[in-house]
Amino acid sequence: MFTRKIATSALLCAAVFVITLLGLPVNLQAEVTEASPAKSAKTTLDNLMTAFAGESNAHAKYLKFAKKADEEGYGQVASLFRAAARAEQIHFERHAKEIQKLGGAADAKIIMTEVKSTKENLETALKGETYESTEMYPSFLKQAQKENNSGAASNFEDAAAAEAVHAKWYKTALKNLDAWKGGPKEFMVCPVCGNVVDVITGPSCTICMEPTDKFISVI
Repeated sequence: MFTRKIATSALLCAAVFVITLLGLPVNLQAEVTEASPAKSAKTTLDNLMTAFAGESNAHAKYLKFAKKADEEGYGQVASLFRAAARAEQIHFERHAKEIQKLGGAADAKIIMTEVKSTKENLETALKGETYESTEMYPSFLKQAQKENNSGAASNFEDAAAAEAVHAKWYKTALKNLDAWKGGPKEFMVCPVCGNVVDVITGPSCTICMEPTDKFISVI
């Protein structure tokens, strides 16, 4: 099976680095303020911009949560946060490409997230993923379909499904947090949709049908 090990120290700067390599316009700025929930805008381009900003912030936030989990001895939770961060990177990269196709420039202000206890951080993450999978992305998908934008629609549909998977993982960790203490755990991330699994059970991703031998290993 072909896998790529993701170095923890490299993840934090991956957002800017990868998009730069792709030649995508991007402006990432740090701002000390509280993030507000993403809301459905009037056009698919607006929604892509909102999604790009949300995923960029989730990526940065989860890396901070992973560091805190490691500090508190929750090695498996730290690995889960790193896997989710990689998934959010996959999402914002796809959104950036669609934004470029529509003549826009991907722009995100990176919010300085408050890091609390690992339990509280999991609760925060669960809330965010639940909102994105049940409210934000479904509304964005509806608008993209209305505009006959198949590329954006595919992005939103895949992201919604993947965020639902992330939410399930956070729920699982919260139900028995003590069991997630100790060393790290390997997760596999789909490079197309951001699906996260700990065991490969078939030849294709259950969300987007990408071959599982292309999944990315994150520890």
